[in-house]
Amino acid sequence: MKLLLHTCCAPCLIYPLEELKKKRFKVTGLFYNPNISPLYEYDIRLNAVKDYSKDIKFDLIVHKNDCNNYLNLVAADEEKPERCKICWQMRLRETAQFAKDNNFDGFSTTLLVSPYQDQDLLKVVGEETARDIDIEFYFEDFRPGFRYAQELAKKQNLYRQKYCGCKYSELERCKKSVKP
Repeated sequence: MKLLLHTCCAPCLIYPLEELKKKRFKVTGLFYNPNISPLYEYDIRLNAVKDYSKDIKFDLIVHKNDCNNYLNLVAADEEKPERCKICWQMRLRETAQFAKDNNFDGFSTTLLVSPYQDQDLLKVVGEETARDIDIEFYFEDFRPGFRYAQELAKKQNLYRQKYCGCKYSELERCKKSVKP
């Protein structure tokens, strides 16, 4: 199966890619993350994914960064879990459409490796998107490999971010670290 893998960051790419290759998928990555803010954080993550992809000889497509569109969409509901759902819908829809337009058999996402993401909701969003675009969504719970990938990323000196990427999650992280 020729699979387009939405890729959020280098550490989250490690385990899903290994597993998909074991299953004989022909995988290409798509970096499409208009949620990442501020711009320097976006650039750091993008460069880390590019460098890692180059090191492992992995085909990576860098897609547009339409952050204004993302901000307009989530402005309707900035609270969790609705804003996350809106964000995933945007990113997976773009990934699925790109996959269909470029003759991939299906799509998936590295978000499925994160224990911090709602896997059930991600699966629903992926499946709904697949039906709407008429392309297969490959779901696998990659969370068992999260810690392994984080350790490997640390050993390889890959950039490991402290929040999902959006300005809202960064603010939530900062609020948690401030002691009353």
